Amino acid sequence: MARGEIDEAWIEEAVRRYRRIETLQAEFDQAVATVEVTVRSPDGLVEVVVTAGGRITDVRFLGPLHQRHPRDVANSVQAAVTAAADAAQWAREKLHNETFAAYRPLAGA
Repeated sequence: MARGEIDEAWIEEAVRRYRRIETLQAEFDQAVATVEVTVRSPDGLVEVVVTAGGRITDVRFLGPLHQRHPRDVANSVQAAVTAAADAAQWAREKLHNETFAAYRPLAGA
């Protein structure tokens, strides 16, 4: 191809790949909003459900609270919320790797 000529096949491939990436991004965004991960505090008292996007959708206490010191309950909640944040990050990374696994950079880019 002479200098200054437009490689239409390359442009068509780039447009096709861009559209595919847009579709994959929409699928990823949907999965991040809907995939949930459940974690528990180390003592098993608190269970937190979080989306891959980091939104907490449920918090459950799995044992009686009346005999526990408030500071211990607070520590359990904090531990579960911290674990939920880590789990959300893990889920996002896993979803991203699964969604974009087949994507490869455009040759010559």
